[in-house]
Amino acid sequence: MNKLILSTALLAIGAGAAFADGHSVVRLGTEGAYPPFNFLNDAGEVDGFERELGDELCARAELTCEWVTNEWDSIIPNLVSGNYDAIIAGMSITAERDEVIDFTQNYTQPDPSSYLVAAGNEGLNVETAVIAAQTNTIQASFVAEMGATLLEFASPEESVAAVKAGEADAVLADDSFLAPIVEADAELAKLEREELIGGGIGMGLRESDGELKAKMDAAISSMKADGSLNALIEKWEVGAKF
Repeated sequence: MNKLILSTALLAIGAGAAFADGHSVVRLGTEGAYPPFNFLNDAGEVDGFERELGDELCARAELTCEWVTNEWDSIIPNLVSGNYDAIIAGMSITAERDEVIDFTQNYTQPDPSSYLVAAGNEGLNVETAVIAAQTNTIQASFVAEMGATLLEFASPEESVAAVKAGEADAVLADDSFLAPIVEADAELAKLEREELIGGGIGMGLRESDGELKAKMDAAISSMKADGSLNALIEKWEVGAKF
């Protein structure tokens, strides 16, 4: 998820003081609108793969988690300005983002990106199509670089609605997000073509929060070592296991 305003890095001055001072409460920022990675359940609480993962990482790091939801478009600026301490929101690790924030090691392998289209349009030539994607995502950047016509939307649901309304020919998004939508709606289909974009998903942190990064990296490594991370990946169907 891409297209960052690099000047937001200037807001990092003074951020992260709560953790640096030894405070054990860590605020985890997520979108709450990208199932199965993260979403709000019927009780209005953050749920999904990253809720379970974040809670377990905090337990292993002996930290107390508090969950904060934030719109995707401003999720990095609000981390840098101190509104929460880490991003755990299906965020792909990219060189552009790494200029602004730091990342843990990845906790998922790269998830294929798929094209959602209206049923009957499976022969679509994506290079000449109008393709919708959520703004500031690796998929939006991929479409722009491919040369197709890009329509950006604030939420992934809006990009799907654009296809259903005939405003776009296709949506490009993570396959784990699109697959259940297609399965539940006979008017939609997926193309056979997939794109492998990015180097996996990690937690985003302020560059000044090296202690928190080390704690979370250690917790992720322990989950990889004992198989519990693979069990969560399989449960929520969010990509290939380690």
